Order: sequence, then C-alpha cells, then structure tokens
Amino acid sequence: MNIKSYLFMLMLSSGAFFFNSCGKEEVETITDSSQPSGAFTTLKTGTIMAQSDTGTKGTVSLGTDASGIAFLKLGADFQTVLATGTVTIYLSTSASFKADPGNGNPDLKIVGFVSKNGESFYKIGGAPDSKFNHIIFWCGTAGVPFGNVNIK
Repeated sequence: MNIKSYLFMLMLSSGAFFFNSCGKEEVETITDSSQPSGAFTTLKTGTIMAQSDTGTKGTVSLGTDASGIAFLKLGADFQTVLATGTVTIYLSTSASFKADPGNGNPDLKIVGFVSKNGESFYKIGGAPDSKFNHIIFWCGTAGVPFGNVNIK
C-alpha cells in the first residue's frame, strides 16, 4: 500500500469516527431560576420619574411568581440610556440615593443591573421589607440618578 492510499484510509476512518461521535446528543432542559415560575402576581407598581435628562421611563412592579418568590419587573415600556453600562436598580426608603461608604446603607437594597430596555425580571432574595417604597435607578460610574419610582 502506498503512502497516498494509507493517508486516504486514515482520513476516511477518522472522519467516520468523528461523525459517529457527534451523532447522538443528549438534550438537557435547564430551568432559569432568575425568571418567574408560572403566573406573576403584581403586589405594588409605579411609573418611573426620569432624572438627569436620561429619558428613563416605564413601569416597575414588585410581585411574586406561582411559587411565592419575589421579583421586581421592568415593564415592556421600560427605556433608559444604556451607554454607561452601570445603571443599578435599588429598593429604597426614599426617592434619593444616599450612599453610606463603609457601613452600607440599611435604606438601600441592590436588586441588579440594567442590561436591556424592555421587559426584565429581577429575583429578589426573600420578600422585600415593607419599608422599601421606592425604586431608584442609579449610575454609579457617573454618580448620577437616572430615575425613581414611588411604588404603591
């Protein structure tokens, strides 16, 4: 057998092996625990008041899913400027962001970071304390408020 025939047979058998090994794939279903399970029940809601000429607007809701897990929901009408990349959502006891470097601030609870316009859900660890009656959108990079919501 000459070298060309040998290389051809080697490539042919290698190809058959690779195609066979990719033939059967197992499909695994992964449940995204960051999304509500079943129906979302709104408990409190409000409309965003834009700040700092950011054009932030839309509705925000606090509620639970069918399993009783608490979520914050940005409505389909939600819009903000995403160019900064660091718009953070906080539960708050007031419409103003008041940082407390060193000790944290018991009047603020971080919810998450805005990654897109439109509807989004943010899982809240445990039921939100009733003292939180506002949502704040804050850009930490620029130290600028993007908006707030009085939720009722």
